[in-house]
Amino acid sequence: MKSLLSLLLASLLSVFSLPGLAQTPEAQSLLASVLALKPNAERGEAEFVAQACSACHRKDGSGKSAGNTPRLSGQHGAVIIKQVLDIRSGLRHNPPMQPRVTEQSLSLQTLADIAAHLQALPISGTIAKGPGSGVARGKELFAKDCAGCHGANGQGNQATFVPMVAAQHYGYSLRELEFIRDGKRGNSNRAMASLIKTYDQDDLLALADYMAQLPAPQRK
Repeated sequence: MKSLLSLLLASLLSVFSLPGLAQTPEAQSLLASVLALKPNAERGEAEFVAQACSACHRKDGSGKSAGNTPRLSGQHGAVIIKQVLDIRSGLRHNPPMQPRVTEQSLSLQTLADIAAHLQALPISGTIAKGPGSGVARGKELFAKDCAGCHGANGQGNQATFVPMVAAQHYGYSLRELEFIRDGKRGNSNRAMASLIKTYDQDDLLALADYMAQLPAPQRK
């Protein structure tokens, strides 16, 4: 059986060949180099605090309900690494985070260590839910348009860098959906962005409402 690292590295060739996820050769190489590192989750736990990540994302990785700080606990390590590198390069627009993830501020080994720590964390704390009125509509939309990539239970896919969207704060999910629709995220899958543009605001509210109430996927 191939190791997870082998699968991730092999996935780079197929995933980044998709039009919606096109990356420069330099970006592919940098991501591959981080994935090839041997992470140390215990060291990552200490660095998560030392780098002041826990000040916003909380020590347990549960984030905040305000809408601008996601829950990172249990998130796929490869997803965290890719998103941080996209912020560093400017591909993903996140001004508050950008100075914290520069080459001078955050080494690649530290990034790998922190990602391993966050992936290993249990999904705890209170996840901010939506009003509940859009769950039924959101479930229909998710099954039709989202489950094919994000999984039927919102579990995401480490090998293809697709984030877990289950058990995420309602406000954060809604904000990111709006950013994708409005072209403000920067590194969005183009196929997803085109799809989201067909949604009206009520659809986005419903989708965020549904995803926030999805239970955290069981660890294998």
